[in-house]
Amino acid sequence: MKYGMNLLLWSGEVTDEMLPICEQLKEAGFDGVELPMFNLDLDYAALGKQLDSLQLGRTAVTIRNEEDNPISCDPAIRKLGVERNKQTLDCCAAAGVETLVGPYHSALGLFSGSGPTEDEWKWGVESMRETAEHAEKVGVRLGVETLNRFECYFLNTHADSARFAREVDHPSCGIMYDTFHANIEEKSVADAVKAGGDKLFHVHISENDRSTPGAGGVKWKENFDAIADCGYDGWMVIEAFGLALPEVAAATKIWRRMYSDEMTLAKEGLAFMKSEVEKRKG
Repeated sequence: MKYGMNLLLWSGEVTDEMLPICEQLKEAGFDGVELPMFNLDLDYAALGKQLDSLQLGRTAVTIRNEEDNPISCDPAIRKLGVERNKQTLDCCAAAGVETLVGPYHSALGLFSGSGPTEDEWKWGVESMRETAEHAEKVGVRLGVETLNRFECYFLNTHADSARFAREVDHPSCGIMYDTFHANIEEKSVADAVKAGGDKLFHVHISENDRSTPGAGGVKWKENFDAIADCGYDGWMVIEAFGLALPEVAAATKIWRRMYSDEMTLAKEGLAFMKSEVEKRKG
């Protein structure tokens, strides 16, 4: 297992100011960091070299919005969504990112008042297949993320995202399992993890209140049992949110501080993950 920390707890973009945080995460025992990929104008090649010098691996996360929605009824908007996904993948390749995760299959926080239509599903599969073809060219894998019903209407369960990835039918396209969204939407954690099968490319460890993993109400025994039972041995990344970024706090609906400080959250979360994985070895 490789252990990572999503840097969105501190910032929406990774610049030189974030490098001391990265150094502290390496010293704490993390194997890598998850980079927010929203600003595509940063020097990601230089960032990759800096993280190489710290011996930190990396994954990345991005989103799509209404203006570049890959399932829009407007072909021009769908085209822009694919183009932005490809640009993000180019940045990932420059930074040495292994896997790009997130809800870049559709617009975050945009609702139609009903579930996905047949056309939206078809457009989504087509858009993601084109994205996956580019991902293969640049050597980055895709971990498509399901979101709970309050953030998205396109993919709400891990069975949804697994079916989606299988219809995309490309070796570079898989799914991400997320404990926060599973805690809201899934009746069976074991079934949710099993749904990914060979398409399970990434795991987010996130508490029910988005704070320190292990300190809240997620059914952690069931989660770690299911992850161990399926033989997953890739990146396990803490995703937590706080008040550092007003735009992220607004998107994640977090208005109160639920931990002492960011680095303590990271260290305690890492110790929790490692202890739970260690229990299930052998």
